Amino acid sequence: MSTREVKSVCWCGGAAGCHGGCGVILKVKDEKVVKVEGDPEFPTNGGRLCPKVLALTQVLYHKDRLIYPLKRVGERGENKWKRISWSEAFDEISGKILEIKNKYSAKAVAIGQGTGRIYSNWRARLAYSFGTPNNFTACYICYCPRGSALAITTGGFLEVDCAQFFPDRYDDPRWQAPKCIVIWANEPLRTSPDGFYGPWIVDCMKRGSKLIVVDPKCTWLASRSNIWLQIRPATDDALALGMLNIIINEELYDKEFVEKWTYGFKELSERVKKYTPDLVSDITWVPKEKMIEAARMFATSKPAAIKWGVPLDHTSNAVNTARAIICLMAITGNIDVPGGNIFVKPSFDVLFGERPGFELMPRDVWEDRLGKEFKLTSFFFYICHLPSIWEAILTEKPYPVKALILFGSNPLVAYANPKRILEALKKLDLFVAIDLFMTPTTLYADYILPAAAWPEFDTYRAWWAPLTTINKAAEPPAGEEGPKSDYAIILELGRRIAPEHWKFNNTAEVINEMIKGSGLNFEELKRRRIVWDPWLMEYKKYEKGLLRPDGKPGFYTPTGKIELYSTICHHYGLDPLPDYKEPVESPIRTPELVKEYPLVLTTGDRTWSFFHSEGRQIPWLREINPDPVVEIHPETAEKLGIKDGDWVWIESRRGRCKQKAKTTPLVHPRVVHAQHAWWFPEKGPENLFGVWDSNINLVTDISEFDPYMGTHCIRGLLVKVYKA
Repeated sequence: MSTREVKSVCWCGGAAGCHGGCGVILKVKDEKVVKVEGDPEFPTNGGRLCPKVLALTQVLYHKDRLIYPLKRVGERGENKWKRISWSEAFDEISGKILEIKNKYSAKAVAIGQGTGRIYSNWRARLAYSFGTPNNFTACYICYCPRGSALAITTGGFLEVDCAQFFPDRYDDPRWQAPKCIVIWANEPLRTSPDGFYGPWIVDCMKRGSKLIVVDPKCTWLASRSNIWLQIRPATDDALALGMLNIIINEELYDKEFVEKWTYGFKELSERVKKYTPDLVSDITWVPKEKMIEAARMFATSKPAAIKWGVPLDHTSNAVNTARAIICLMAITGNIDVPGGNIFVKPSFDVLFGERPGFELMPRDVWEDRLGKEFKLTSFFFYICHLPSIWEAILTEKPYPVKALILFGSNPLVAYANPKRILEALKKLDLFVAIDLFMTPTTLYADYILPAAAWPEFDTYRAWWAPLTTINKAAEPPAGEEGPKSDYAIILELGRRIAPEHWKFNNTAEVINEMIKGSGLNFEELKRRRIVWDPWLMEYKKYEKGLLRPDGKPGFYTPTGKIELYSTICHHYGLDPLPDYKEPVESPIRTPELVKEYPLVLTTGDRTWSFFHSEGRQIPWLREINPDPVVEIHPETAEKLGIKDGDWVWIESRRGRCKQKAKTTPLVHPRVVHAQHAWWFPEKGPENLFGVWDSNINLVTDISEFDPYMGTHCIRGLLVKVYKA
């Protein structure tokens, strides 16, 4: 049989997992994908691809891929299973879910996932239609703190303008390259986060953009920046407030924009007075002169933009950190202008995120969600607080949680305090896991449902991007008996546990419902492949009434302006202005610990090979990154008797894990950088896939929560490192 080509877009977990949305050409032979190439005609990536996508065939046809539904027949974690049919699985699972609802209430069932996935919207609908407010994702500590800060401050979402919404891209006459881009706690070349393709930064550099990089490590972009601010991990809030101090004191802000379009500038000016360059330099370790130079460069470059990253979400002051950085964007007048930070949304307002089905949730039930005290967790994203779920399972307070339906997540590896999470998993009456591979987490499930990968079903993408199709290219292993798309799994569960809200006959109807805002059905969209939303091509939308439902000029906030002083926070009894807070442990807050734990830990550094905990069993990807790595400065390593390649212990007050030392001058002598989400599929289920060996979350902290969002500290903590 000859080879055929299928053009598609990659975006999904489990198989080439990421959020980038790159155009691909899938070579298909005998209904199997045999090769993956970048699509040179696709506007996002122009043919460029990362290793995760290029290794797709090794994911799809891996010998350990889950193929059939499994039911536990031994003790939890014993790895004893019985193969069952899909109909048996759906009937038994739904029957047990309804039993738990009848005995306790719908609130006793938690339904959620890991990071953002293509099925997020319909999985949320499953929770709401069933009647549980305990719908969750990982985003309480990944993007949602920044997203919620944007929502309360500006009424929308902002992204760096790299001409991504124009069909002609950089040649469109309406676009202007940013004169300055601040890369803040982000490594976009490795991550391509949230619909933003990292190499666009390099494209802008070729067109004259200068860089300021805020990072504890000298990344590739930092090495090519005009100014690199080597910050102490988890002190970004102080740096942003210090830069605001400089810009306001030197009157470098955009006076016209501030006067006309912002609320609370006077109050913000008073707040930042105490954050003098000297004080902030002492806190952040950034030399005062460099900080002043960076603040002046950003404020006087027109246009300028800030590209931020997930490390900002990883402290117990995450929302305030984001708000301070948003204030920098706003007072310099770089909001929604060519080459600035522009407003973005899902194309044509297609169903997105956690909103679909929310209207089905009774208000009184929603007000009883877990973690409701963290007001911004549910302000825009409509999720509950994930750590509160683990506690409710274990303590049955404020009420019991007895069932967990988990899509595409590996919490024993990916979240802080994993041993307590394991206790919670063991206590559940029902645990259903949906995944592509067996993981440390799925070992404790009662049922495992095998998920199809994105080349094995039809869907779409619209996240901060033009509307495009993800096209089915091949049948999943074992055909109809084998893996099913998450859409199909959700639909079949929905039909059984909330039939009045699931009248769809098939997943094609589900997809058509999701994209109906575009005015197209999926087959029409597939013929066009990519459709550009004119709204996304407009600048200064706030002047044209494009940001508010009432069509009036302004921003979608209570005051109609960008709220430097948040009236929403004031309403909730929270500090309406951004402020600084030291990490849970630090040389300043807990100096008594420094003698025993002298080094500052940061973690979560992205690699070319892996998306969080995915990909460890894929040969090509493990060849690139075979071992968990902790980076340490050569001078520090020498003092500790550690050589490059030594296995070392990283230890905090909470626990320790073992990783391989890489000595490099790219890190600060007082900081160590440890990789996250490590487990070892090759060690087998009898050893729980080595989940306790190199998992940095044995070291991180969950003792203190951000009062706005419920985030906690997994960076900036104190550790010691010694040879294993």
